[in-house]
Amino acid sequence: MPDSQKRPNIVVIVSDDHGREALGCYGNPVVKTPSLDALAAEGIRFSNSFCTTASCAPSRSVILTGLHNHTNRTYGLTHLPHNFSIADGIKTLPIYLREAGYRTGRIGKQHYRPESQYPFDWDPEETTKAIASYDLQKIHRADDDEAYRRVRDDVLKADRCVDFINQKDERPFFLYFASYNPHRENLRRDHPLKPDDFGNPTEDFPGDKELRFNPDEVIVPDFLNDTPETRAELAEYYQSINRLDRGIGRLIKHLGDAGVMDNTVIMYLTDNGGAFPVSKTTLYEPAMRLPFIIRSPFHKGRGAINNAMVNWADITPTIMDFAGKPLEKTEEFLGESIVPILDDPDAKDWRDEVFAAHSFHQVTNYYPMRVIRTRKYKFFYNIAWKLTYPSASDLWRSGTLQSAMRDGDTIGKRTFDSYLNRPMFELYDLDEDPDELNNLAAEPAYADMVEDFKERIKGYQKATNDPWLHKWEYE
Repeated sequence: MPDSQKRPNIVVIVSDDHGREALGCYGNPVVKTPSLDALAAEGIRFSNSFCTTASCAPSRSVILTGLHNHTNRTYGLTHLPHNFSIADGIKTLPIYLREAGYRTGRIGKQHYRPESQYPFDWDPEETTKAIASYDLQKIHRADDDEAYRRVRDDVLKADRCVDFINQKDERPFFLYFASYNPHRENLRRDHPLKPDDFGNPTEDFPGDKELRFNPDEVIVPDFLNDTPETRAELAEYYQSINRLDRGIGRLIKHLGDAGVMDNTVIMYLTDNGGAFPVSKTTLYEPAMRLPFIIRSPFHKGRGAINNAMVNWADITPTIMDFAGKPLEKTEEFLGESIVPILDDPDAKDWRDEVFAAHSFHQVTNYYPMRVIRTRKYKFFYNIAWKLTYPSASDLWRSGTLQSAMRDGDTIGKRTFDSYLNRPMFELYDLDEDPDELNNLAAEPAYADMVEDFKERIKGYQKATNDPWLHKWEYE
């Protein structure tokens, strides 16, 4: 780690609903992500990186506190009408960094509450207001084109960061660049299949040029149905990802122009998987196994692939380690700094399991799950298993889901019945069954393993002050 005289600037880029199956450096040759691919070529790409919850605001609360979302109490979305919020007294990343002598800035998607507990030094008022209005669904592109552009134009947001990057200040800086892309937005009324437009503008933003994709050429992942509607939505999704990538490229250019790249750590991650069925709001692999890239000038890895099992609870401890102020290890902090293993691609002495938890997305989407994921197995505890699995509203109305419902009784390789009606426990052998289709939890041969996983889940819940722990006793 660099000494205190050379503490790095730190830039964390968080996208919204970007699955690893739609990124060039993770193997997709059709989607165009040259900036992220270049970042991976200069840095370290993680092959086993996971969110701890597959819903936007709860996941971001983990990134910005280091605590699992049911520990910091951000159980679901923070904007109206859902109104979940971090608990009083929870310490957040901008507070830690301010105490460590950093100046802090954020731009883009906020999606946290209350603002007073996230005191960034630089927080452009016009962008914050635009995104607050957007989150409250008070604006649409026809009503306020300029506010819409501030939300969806990542090149514009990158340009807005120039003054912050170049500010004359002896302190190192931390920048939280939170894109709204490639989140869903509105159905395209001008398209015969009515796909979601993923925030894509009908005309190019000033100073930028959209790249549009042919639905016939997109790659339909195995967890989705190959229908015309799915392909139309994937084409829009790719377009939004490409706009995100252009914004990232512009931001990196500004860092280079400022002459700070040799002393700047850049991280790229996303809050959860793509906004498609079997991904976002579930804890199946497409939802939680996600892209994670670190470019650090202090480490040897260039274009390296790191196989360590890391998750978003590790982000805050890692940032504070880079900042020269490692966090004191407590029982609630299940995450830890990954700085020591950045030059260890195999990370053989690192952990072999990660935990994840989902409780809500929208306030109407109650379906608590607790998950342990090892290198070989995935175990689910579906706490409210007698309920039908609820769909987020944007996924429900999507052309992808509606076309699958129209055409048959499967979503991807799953039956709709197994997707909507889940048992209390699910166990999958990921080596033999990477699509998580063959539930082994009720098989006698796996009874001892199931009991062991149950006890480990209980241990995780106790350590993280999980309010759902008592469900083991009376339900």
